[in-house]
Amino acid sequence: MAKPKLALIPAAQGSKFYSVLPSSGVGDFDFTRSGSATRINSQGLIETVGNGVSRLNYPMIDGKVVGCPHHILEPSRTNLITYSEDFSQSYWNKLNNVTVSSEKVISPDGTLNASQLVFDGTANGRIEKAITGLTQGADYSVSIYARVSSGTQVVNFGSVADFPYTLTTEWQRLTSTQAENDTVGYPRLKCNDDVTIEVWGFQLEQGSYPTSYIPTNGSAVTRSAEIANGSGNADTFNDSEGVLMVEMSALADDFANYKFISLYDGTFDNFCDIYYGDASNRISVRFRSGGGVIINMFYAVVDISIFNKIAISWKLNEFKFFVNGVRTGLNTSGAAPTGLNTLDFNQVSNANPFYGNTKQIQYYDSALNSEDLETLTSWVSFQDMAEGQLYTIE
Repeated sequence: MAKPKLALIPAAQGSKFYSVLPSSGVGDFDFTRSGSATRINSQGLIETVGNGVSRLNYPMIDGKVVGCPHHILEPSRTNLITYSEDFSQSYWNKLNNVTVSSEKVISPDGTLNASQLVFDGTANGRIEKAITGLTQGADYSVSIYARVSSGTQVVNFGSVADFPYTLTTEWQRLTSTQAENDTVGYPRLKCNDDVTIEVWGFQLEQGSYPTSYIPTNGSAVTRSAEIANGSGNADTFNDSEGVLMVEMSALADDFANYKFISLYDGTFDNFCDIYYGDASNRISVRFRSGGGVIINMFYAVVDISIFNKIAISWKLNEFKFFVNGVRTGLNTSGAAPTGLNTLDFNQVSNANPFYGNTKQIQYYDSALNSEDLETLTSWVSFQDMAEGQLYTIE
């Protein structure tokens, strides 16, 4: 198989997404985010990175890091809970004989700042906070990290309605997304048993899925949106043929919001796109040359929130689409895009930014045959597939 001309893998954090090819750095993506954000580091701990620093996030299964990291890009979100870690504050309502001891145990960030909630078995024991100023009918996601010191324990967690979760001795993030039925919400954790539960990192954010943890200490905090673009130039990309391969996953199956990775000429006249949108759990691709007819192909997968390996290949009268080692699309008529000079995590003119996770991007300056495309998008082994798609092997 030919060598890629551009290759991005999660190698380092900084002001860019650093490409390993070309060695000149022309393939690096410029990265921006105003303010800090959190990630899961190689020890499985939640760690804060500084203003404008990209994030390598490590996958976890059953409380343990599994596999290699990935780049993460997220939209702007605000944690509306103003004391996300200190549950001893009067800000929190402790109802029906719940008592709180702060700074008692090591939290998911590795420091002594998690709280213990002691329930005495009184019915409907809970901690909660009334949050005002919500948008009625809008989706809100609530989350918290919780565990018990021994055994298992069923708790109820939510905002509009409560859902049962079984806690274990491993930290896990409980999440719930619901449409608010009023302008006041009541995010809460409830328990009817005599038990001690350890908690940390309460978050309430407007959105149809939870995002990475945003710590607060006295006021709401906003994590700004992240952007990565500007990889390559006119000398990087071929005017007549090529291949773009991406290993990526969405943050959630929110198909109403398009998320693009685009190779284009700076206009809508010539482009190759890989994107999420149109329908639930669907990967779509598009090609356009000289402002002419757009070639569309799409493929339904089991879950876009797990990693899929995707490749598109193009040249005159031959456009191929591969997903996880299988050819899922073929078009044998059309001109190849020309003048390609930029690879971005968005559509043309910064529209429909890609929010999700990426493990690798490769660009080849010539079309590949079907056997090579199958190899490029296949899993190396069962272990590789299981770790890549976060399956538990028993």
